[in-house]
Amino acid sequence: MAFMDLSDICVSYDGKTNILKELDLSVKEGELVSLLGPSGCGKTTTLRVIGGFIPPVSGTFTLDGTDMTHVPVHKRNFGFVFQSYALFPHLDVRNNVAFGLKLQKMEQSLIDTKVNEMMEICGLTELSDRFPKNMSGGQRQRVALARALVLEPKLLLLDEPLSNLDAKLRISMRLEIKKLQKKMGITTIFVTHDQEECFSISDRVAVMNKGKVEMFDTPENIYTTPTTEFVARFIGFENFIDFTKLEEHTYKAQDGSLFHTDVISVKDQCKATIRPDDIKIINDVNIAENSITGKIIVRTFLGKSYQYEIHTRLGRFLVNGDIEDVHKREEIVTIYLPSNKLILLQS
Repeated sequence: MAFMDLSDICVSYDGKTNILKELDLSVKEGELVSLLGPSGCGKTTTLRVIGGFIPPVSGTFTLDGTDMTHVPVHKRNFGFVFQSYALFPHLDVRNNVAFGLKLQKMEQSLIDTKVNEMMEICGLTELSDRFPKNMSGGQRQRVALARALVLEPKLLLLDEPLSNLDAKLRISMRLEIKKLQKKMGITTIFVTHDQEECFSISDRVAVMNKGKVEMFDTPENIYTTPTTEFVARFIGFENFIDFTKLEEHTYKAQDGSLFHTDVISVKDQCKATIRPDDIKIINDVNIAENSITGKIIVRTFLGKSYQYEIHTRLGRFLVNGDIEDVHKREEIVTIYLPSNKLILLQS
């Protein structure tokens, strides 16, 4: 049984258009799940439904077997870390971290113990008397995390908490979040539009599109074998071919050329995709299957490789070629699409 479960969640801001459309999401206890997708796909709305800030029009939200759909925010015992951190500027680090515990009217000795432990875990002990205005972005983020975690929440909700940090600090802080989350074993929902950040930190990822979860799987499976065209395009696949199924592992492209694949489509008509790194530029023009001839239109230097835009009778292909085997613009080349690298999409 899932620890956290969203079932058939619908949300509408105007009573007409659904922002979330029968959304389903099940999360295991102790898991870090990221919501990934373009702006407007429903990531933050989903997080706000979980947090209790937005009531769903329909559907249920359960946590550890308890229906939380209509439980008010202050009774959910969730931890929140937002993009702005929302620290109290007039309070030092210690009092920012202790704020939630004081609201619970906990004994001061227990507050001191919990705050000291959490500040040690988050590396804030030496900053206890410092105010937010005198701290770096990374330090302020650690304070926001400590303030959320000290309450020992059933669920930790992170809404793009790294977006205000520079690139180098984002990398180090996402590692800190991952370590803290695993050390404390807190079930965490992380919202981001940055796929590198998402893949590096998550146990599983829900890729969202137009208010629904398009694919929910491990970062590795989403990166290597996306199931839909939307997911494939969103994570960086550029090359697509329309196929007609002839046999289980044999397909015909629009121009009649044949392609073999290691995987099987359940549909007679499907679309295949392949990464630029997986296509080979070959010298053997006698290889008929899984190959096509085209002209190099653009050559781009990428540092460790060259990328070629090659126009063929099946359309444009992006191909990353070896740095030691350079091809010229306007050159006619044959590209080979290995059968074990072709991915067949469900939709």
